Amino acid sequence: MKDAFIFDALRSPRGNGEEGGSLQVVKPVELASQVLKELLNRSNIPSPSLDDLILGVGAPVGEQGGLVAKACALHAGFSSTLAGVTINRSCASSLESVNLASLRISAGQDQLLIAGGLESMSRVPLHSDGGSLMSDPQIAHNFIPQGVAADLLASLKRYSRRDLDQWAVHSHKKASLAQDRAAFKNSLLPIKSQIGHSFLSYDELVKSGTTMEGLANFEPLFKNPGFDFRAIFRYPELEKIAHLHHVGNISPNADGAAALLLGNGRMAKKYELSPRAKIRSFAVASGDSSLLVKGMNQSIKKALKQANLEIEDIDLFEIQESFSSVILNTIDEFKLDPEKVNVNGGSIAFGHPQGATGAMLLISALDELEARNQRLALVSIGTFSGMGVTTIIERVDP
Repeated sequence: MKDAFIFDALRSPRGNGEEGGSLQVVKPVELASQVLKELLNRSNIPSPSLDDLILGVGAPVGEQGGLVAKACALHAGFSSTLAGVTINRSCASSLESVNLASLRISAGQDQLLIAGGLESMSRVPLHSDGGSLMSDPQIAHNFIPQGVAADLLASLKRYSRRDLDQWAVHSHKKASLAQDRAAFKNSLLPIKSQIGHSFLSYDELVKSGTTMEGLANFEPLFKNPGFDFRAIFRYPELEKIAHLHHVGNISPNADGAAALLLGNGRMAKKYELSPRAKIRSFAVASGDSSLLVKGMNQSIKKALKQANLEIEDIDLFEIQESFSSVILNTIDEFKLDPEKVNVNGGSIAFGHPQGATGAMLLISALDELEARNQRLALVSIGTFSGMGVTTIIERVDP
């Protein structure tokens, strides 16, 4: 098996994914194309040299539906000889795209690819794609929405509202400090209009003034007696579900795009590229859809085993903050040092552009490994219907 190297990585800012967000005026194809074009320009690689473009999209419908990866390649001015494929593993779509690119390189089938993802949630709202997992009575009769599942997890683990809110405050504080010291300058591309007007140059959702007192004003979001009944039926040790998650301790909807350039050692020599990291391992798993963490935590165990690593070997962790209970549970289960987890803040502060988040987490991990002169990072996302995806990268010395 050949090593799959990461040569470069770039992302857009995360924009507010609701009505009036700064990136709402930007079409999804335009958003991703700006990132793709600049990524290739920075490496001085001709687009015909790429074997494929793999983009993840969480809701592949409407403006970001169809074969949007090919549309992005054409809009970015890439050669018509470059193919494109769009994949969907919900919130883990772009992390999955990187893993697939790595697999194809390691197997010797391809030599140079771009992998990443995009999502414009202000233009294509969450769950716009529908699907039988939620809507077909024959399939969805056991379905529990993620918000209720997060409250179920908090109830089972006896996390308090204070526990959840404290992590949210912590996430915003770390994210604000990272912005202040320009921690993302090497990988953040401002999104501009055709005449050079800046639509957005920073992560829009970070709130430096987030406090426990402010979060205390928010009401729980996910009270639903019908779904509560389903959850308690599965976990009868609970008398009731404590509804503790609200708009301030979950990841808000966001717009964004991200991409990584991956290849083998031969391409590094041919184009005089300096590998920044290599993919050590990756894994996917699935568990009980009523508990968001089971699939994610199992994928972490699988990825560690495949890389012949222990959890103590990992220097940095980027864990998707879909809900506060999810990140707290993962820290508790693996006995992680919180100071190694989401060191520059997480999705509760930055927002969650579904199809792009995984690649963005990977980029954050790579940047921070270099900044700290550390070696190994683990990126993991829990996603729809109990699935989880994990990727482990190892920094390559320059």
